[in-house]
Amino acid sequence: MDAKIYGLLGRTLGHSWSVPIHKALGCDSYQLYEREPEAVAALLAQSNLGGLNVTIPYKRTVMPLCDEIDEAARAIGAVNTLVRRADGKLYAYNTDAAGFCYMAGRAGIDFAGAKAVILGSGGASLTAQAMSRKLGAREVVVISRAGADNYGNLERHDDADIVVNTTPVGMYPRCGEAAVDLTAFPKCRGVLDVIYNPRRTALLLQAEALGIPYSDGLPMLVAQAVAAEEHFFEKSISASETERILSSLRREMTNIVLIGMPGCGKSTVGEALAHLTGREAIDIDAEIVKRAGKSIPDIFASEGEAAFRALEREETARVGALSGKIILTGGGVVKDQRNNAPLRQNGRIYELQRPLDLLPTDGRPLSQGADLAAMARERAPLYARFRDAVIDNTGTVEETAEKVWRDFCEHSGT
Repeated sequence: MDAKIYGLLGRTLGHSWSVPIHKALGCDSYQLYEREPEAVAALLAQSNLGGLNVTIPYKRTVMPLCDEIDEAARAIGAVNTLVRRADGKLYAYNTDAAGFCYMAGRAGIDFAGAKAVILGSGGASLTAQAMSRKLGAREVVVISRAGADNYGNLERHDDADIVVNTTPVGMYPRCGEAAVDLTAFPKCRGVLDVIYNPRRTALLLQAEALGIPYSDGLPMLVAQAVAAEEHFFEKSISASETERILSSLRREMTNIVLIGMPGCGKSTVGEALAHLTGREAIDIDAEIVKRAGKSIPDIFASEGEAAFRALEREETARVGALSGKIILTGGGVVKDQRNNAPLRQNGRIYELQRPLDLLPTDGRPLSQGADLAAMARERAPLYARFRDAVIDNTGTVEETAEKVWRDFCEHSGT
C-alpha cells in the first residue's frame, strides 16, 4: 500500500514554513503540493491521501470536492484542513479559526465591543470575520478593492479599533508594501497581519512605531498546524507544543544584524558568529563591491557618497528580506532611515561598541582624516534608533560573538 500523503496544497508555496512546523510535530512525510487549479481534484482523489492543509487560492474551491464539511467550517465558508478517514471519505475543517483566536489572544488584542476592519475578502478574510464576531466584535467591516467599503473610502471607518490584514500585500518577496496607512484609524488599538514572512510587514512596523499592540501571522500558522495534526492523526497535542515550536521558528528565521561605527568589529564578529551558529554571514559592503565591480573607496572617488548610499539602500532591502542570516552593515547604514525597515522586518539589531582609539580607518573613505569623535556624536542617536541591544566589543572576538548569541537566543524566540 502506498505511503499516506500529508502536506500543504496551494498554488505558489515557495514562502511557506509549514514543512518545518509539521516535521517538528512529528509528521516527517509532510511536503508541499503546488498545483494549478485543474490539477487539484486529482490530488484530492488519491486513495492514499492522509491529510492536507489548504492555502491560497483553494480554501473555498476545494469545498465541493469534500464529502463532509465540519459545521463550523461550513459556517465560515472556507476550509484549510482535509483528512481522509478510514471510511474513505474526505473530511474538511477550518483550523485557521483556532489559529486566529490564538494569535489575537497571545497579542493581548481584545475584540469584545470593538469595531474590526478586515482588509481583504478571500478565504482568510472569511475566517477573520467569523472569529472577530465570535470574540465579541460589535461591528465587522470588510475592505476590498471593489466593494462598497474599499481603499478609497477608508475615512468612513476611521473609528476602527482593530485592523486585520488578510491580503498578501507586504508578503515576501514584495516586502515594504502596506495595504493601508494606520494613521487613517486614529482610534486603532490592535493590528493583526496573517502574513508571517516577513515577521514585521510594513503595516506591523508602522503599528510598532505608533505603539499599537500587534502580531504577525506565525502564531496563527503554528496554532492552526497543531490543530490540523490533531485531525490528521486523531490525537491530542499539548498546548505547550505550540509555544515551543513558535519559539524555535522565531530563532531559526530571525536575522542577526550588526551595526556600529566603522571599524567596530562587525566583520570579524560576524565571521565568529557564523562559525558559532552555522549561519551564513552576508556583508552588505561586500555585496555592493560585487555588484559595482569596484572597491568602496573607488565608488566614493568616482561616483560620490550619494551613489554609494543608493547602492547600499538597494542591497540592504534585498538582504534584509532574507531569513535566518547574519547581516553585517556598513558604519553609515544608519544615515538613511529608509534602511531601518528592511533590517528590522526580519531582524534583531545589535550595535557593537568599541572605544574610538581602537577603530581602524584604513580603507574607510569617511573615516580617513575624519574627526571620529564628531562622527560618533552625530551617529549615536541614529544607532540608538536602529538598535535592539548594545554589545560591548572590547574583549576577544569570540567573547563578543558569544554575547550576541546568548542575547539572541534569549530574546528572538518571543
